[in-house]
Amino acid sequence: MSELDTTRFVVLDCETTGLDPRRDRIITIGAVTVQQDEILLDDAFEVMLELDYNRASVTVHGITRDETIGAMQEPAALAAFVEYLGDGVIVGHHIGHDIQCLNAALERHRMPPVENRSLDTMDLTLHCNNEGAFANMKMAEGVSLDGLCEMFGVAPHDRHTAGGDAFITAQIFLRLLRAARRTGRVTLDGLCEPFKEPG
Repeated sequence: MSELDTTRFVVLDCETTGLDPRRDRIITIGAVTVQQDEILLDDAFEVMLELDYNRASVTVHGITRDETIGAMQEPAALAAFVEYLGDGVIVGHHIGHDIQCLNAALERHRMPPVENRSLDTMDLTLHCNNEGAFANMKMAEGVSLDGLCEMFGVAPHDRHTAGGDAFITAQIFLRLLRAARRTGRVTLDGLCEPFKEPG
């Protein structure tokens, strides 16, 4: 059994009130496990956090403050996610932002930061493209999540919901794993390697 066969990948998406991890807040956390080339739907996580007031981001995710009344408080939601995550490798599109948001929230409550390994599907896409894995495909413009859905034929159901985006990203990740194997990128180090423009 290879290193990748035993790795539990946790595909994560956080919907937030904005792009500033320090000032903005997490609204929903969605995650699903990928292991041994399968999406494990019975090993998924989704939680909504209570919001204190409506922010401009309601136009993107459609969640109002009133809808979150009675939802989980931030410390309890974070603790539940950290327990779910365990020692999993975090996977996501532009995943650095999600991890920054989680860690800023954890810091607010004097909880330890998430220090798990992480894998950015954008970086892996760029590596695979540079290594010739997509020779017969049209590369997604701007390497956006929507662009990758189109490139790989993934239906973008429940887009801009944490659970929906996590499931979409998990489907894309499975396709990227196959592409990475074709180029000989078959170790965890290889998959997690940040992309740097050649030159």
